[in-house]
Amino acid sequence: MAERPYPIITVNEKAARSLRAGHPWVYGAETTGPDCPAQNGDIVDVVTQKGRWLGAGFLNDHSKIRVRLLSRNTNDRFDENFWRRRLQYALEYRRTVMGPDFNTSRLIFGEADQFPGLTVDLFGDILVTEVLSLGMETVKHILYPQLVDLLAGYGVKVRALYERNEAALRVKEGLAQEKGFYALPGLATDLDGHVTITENGVQYDVDYINGQKTGFFLDQKYNRRAAASLARGRRVLDCFTHTGAFALNCALGGAEQVTAVDISKDAVELTRRNAALNGLEDKVQAVQADVFDLLTDLAKEKKHPYDYIILDPPAFTKSGATVKNAYRGYKEINLKAMKLLPRGGYLATCSCSHFMTAPLFCQMLREAAADASVSLRQIEDRRQSPDHPILWGVPETEYLKFYLFQIV
Repeated sequence: MAERPYPIITVNEKAARSLRAGHPWVYGAETTGPDCPAQNGDIVDVVTQKGRWLGAGFLNDHSKIRVRLLSRNTNDRFDENFWRRRLQYALEYRRTVMGPDFNTSRLIFGEADQFPGLTVDLFGDILVTEVLSLGMETVKHILYPQLVDLLAGYGVKVRALYERNEAALRVKEGLAQEKGFYALPGLATDLDGHVTITENGVQYDVDYINGQKTGFFLDQKYNRRAAASLARGRRVLDCFTHTGAFALNCALGGAEQVTAVDISKDAVELTRRNAALNGLEDKVQAVQADVFDLLTDLAKEKKHPYDYIILDPPAFTKSGATVKNAYRGYKEINLKAMKLLPRGGYLATCSCSHFMTAPLFCQMLREAAADASVSLRQIEDRRQSPDHPILWGVPETEYLKFYLFQIV
């Protein structure tokens, strides 16, 4: 290997196999040393114990993930031109796969775009970012101005950039938890935190300062459209509604009536605002309730007022250690929904947890159907929208499972 200016990190064979298979992470326990001195946030070369080069990435001894790989090309030099090319590559991909939906899409999806730990969502003319790795924190001052400039070339004049860096994962990276407007020439830093977007013909008020994550879940965009295609003339129960997105899509799709349920008072109020924004307040009823309790009460009362139930819960597990408990939670709500639905009724069900894998989720659904004494006729098996690309070799990028069934 030619002389390179980067410190060297040596890894064991397990890490080498993982990197060769396409995964971009090196865990602390997989490094062997002796290594060259390096500062956290530096770019380092990763080599095998025999000195074979595997790639270059950001170092962070604070993190369980010691190195996050950036490049497998020895010709790459990590200057401003490198980052601009990579940003342009990500944007061109979204222009291709999202088409007219480009202006409301995820522009950067972390490792899937080779920006480890970085999320960037575009809501019309507002950029919302989340940085979860020290490496991205060190280069964001290069990335943000270039991103604004590149978007201008696509006809998107960015009005403001807001950072949502509140996740607990930042602490593990040695970073502070914070949020706020990022100051750049020509960008506002004093907005109220609300922007109106249109998705699938539905308008939403996005609260990018106080809403969950970056303010709106873009990954279900086309799953909502698929769910709405079954809604005409149906009585729909949208569980864990959050912003009312599935409910509003179904209402616009011709549902007879829709009940949107969430345990959060703020979510219910937001759903009502979004319903009014679309002139659907007469068709969409927003209710504050615990979904588990509501489904139980409906079963006890032997009431079957719905012929279409949508289950879009938050992630019941965020680690491998709690998968068993999550499995029980998913099974409980799906079993209750299957029992409530009439024969010929419809069920949309999903999980947004990477740890609840597709095989495990399907196993849970089979068990729930057996316990409910029903059969499931599968209509569609879907994943997240393509602005959240799944990078083969990196299973963490595949997280959303979405199924449409008829109960038979």
